[in-house]
Amino acid sequence: MTTTIGSAVIGIGHIGKRHIEEINKNPDICLLATYDSDPKKNTLPSSENKLQDILSNPTIHVVHICTPNASHGDLAIQILNHNKHVVIEKPMCLTTKTANDIVNLAIEKNLHVFCVMQNRYSPVSQWLKQTIESNILGEIYTVQIQCAWNRDDRYYKHEHWHGKLNIDGGPLYTQFSHFVDLLFWLFGKVEIKNAEFYNYNHKHSTEFEDSGNLNCFLPNFHANCLFQYTTSIYDQNFESSITIIAEKGTIKASGQYMDKITYVHAQDLNFPELTPTAAPNLYPEGYQGSANNHSFIIQNVVDTLNGKSSADITPNDGKSVVEIIENAYKYRDLNKLKKK
Repeated sequence: MTTTIGSAVIGIGHIGKRHIEEINKNPDICLLATYDSDPKKNTLPSSENKLQDILSNPTIHVVHICTPNASHGDLAIQILNHNKHVVIEKPMCLTTKTANDIVNLAIEKNLHVFCVMQNRYSPVSQWLKQTIESNILGEIYTVQIQCAWNRDDRYYKHEHWHGKLNIDGGPLYTQFSHFVDLLFWLFGKVEIKNAEFYNYNHKHSTEFEDSGNLNCFLPNFHANCLFQYTTSIYDQNFESSITIIAEKGTIKASGQYMDKITYVHAQDLNFPELTPTAAPNLYPEGYQGSANNHSFIIQNVVDTLNGKSSADITPNDGKSVVEIIENAYKYRDLNKLKKK
């Protein structure tokens, strides 16, 4: 028998509203409360004036964290200490130490932490996963990921925390952690061998880079990887892509959001016929984001808390992504970026 799950959402910005929308669509989870530290956003009928009212409410089983990046870790620990399950929007937090604290506390409390990496659910991602696990490509030689997006003043002036080092963290956390997660999910452990960072056209709007090149090694496959990203593209997002060059073939997924298989030439692999990827998230500033697959996240929460499934994306997954990004950012020299 399925028990209706009582839920709350903290943070009523764009992504918080997405969670609210998907919760309201699912008959097996009920939105009981919402909260935002900005009183102007607490206009929903479910709004609470105090976070403590959510934490102390025994009918709320799971709390969704949809706040600025730097607050994720502390909120997750606070919620777990009140014996509630947690759904955390990406990134899980900004440091591996905090991620470890979340993982250990969840184990101690026997509670679930669901990390939102919804790009795993896209048909393209699922096909890539199946293809790699089948070993049909033979030995993997090299992987190339390229993310070329636009984030300009329309984005950075909309929310006060965008572009702030201690709250935002940088593009690898805020824009491209989904693609770091896909790299980890598809290939396992990712070692950062070197990284370079540049700030081309965001010196007035951010405290960090807008572009970077990560040289990586994938030990499970003894393969090299180049991960390149930028938010300096003019006016609109251009492309997110992954190319896999292997012993028995080459495949590429691309499109604005890595949402299409665009090249397959392999010994025993045909071009797939896939269902369309979900529409991208739309932002009020005119931006589009990653695919709107949050319904899968919400259903996995319901099924897991009812004992019908297990978490698709675990806190250890979230920690691994944070660790990869943190290891990359060890090479970042902020003073150098300001001078260029």
